[in-house]
Amino acid sequence: MNMKIRTYAQQMDVKLWEIAEKLGMQDSNFSKKLRRELNADETARIMTVIDELAREKRGEDNG
Repeated sequence: MNMKIRTYAQQMDVKLWEIAEKLGMQDSNFSKKLRRELNADETARIMTVIDELAREKRGEDNG
């Protein structure tokens, strides 16, 4: 489920627990959330978070 999110996170070297933390969720709840397909808006929001986390890891500014 939600392989697009999982694959993208892996490609960007972002862990699922990091995404959960950024979203203000427990990592277990985020993993459960990914068991069902998300709507396009929610998927886009998570992809944006992945991009932000990847930039932070590379030391780039968010602004």
